[in-house]
Amino acid sequence: MLSRVLSGARVTLPATMIVIAAAALIGTVAGTVAALGGKVVDEVLMRITDIGTILREHLLPNEPEELELSVIELADGSGSLSMRMRDGALTLPGVTDISTAGGWRAYLASGRTQGAIG
Repeated sequence: MLSRVLSGARVTLPATMIVIAAAALIGTVAGTVAALGGKVVDEVLMRITDIGTILREHLLPNEPEELELSVIELADGSGSLSMRMRDGALTLPGVTDISTAGGWRAYLASGRTQGAIG
């Protein structure tokens, strides 16, 4: 058991150190820019950091528990922040998988909807 913990630590400890160093560097740069940039720059940086608070405290708690905030992979390989169904919610009654249709609009255009609101 100890060998598994030590083996896992070989990967997680350096990764954790990199994340901590990156966060410290970003925080130091942002703090320096805010301090030297004046009131306008400080206000802009404050509004950018407020986005995380707004998401965490206002938007996400009001979402149904079947949804989660996630990064999805697009056809070109890039990522996009998106709301998606939790894996366990995909098997609930009344849930239809529209991914094979190519998206919501394509699904509605196909006429396969049964009482869906579009």
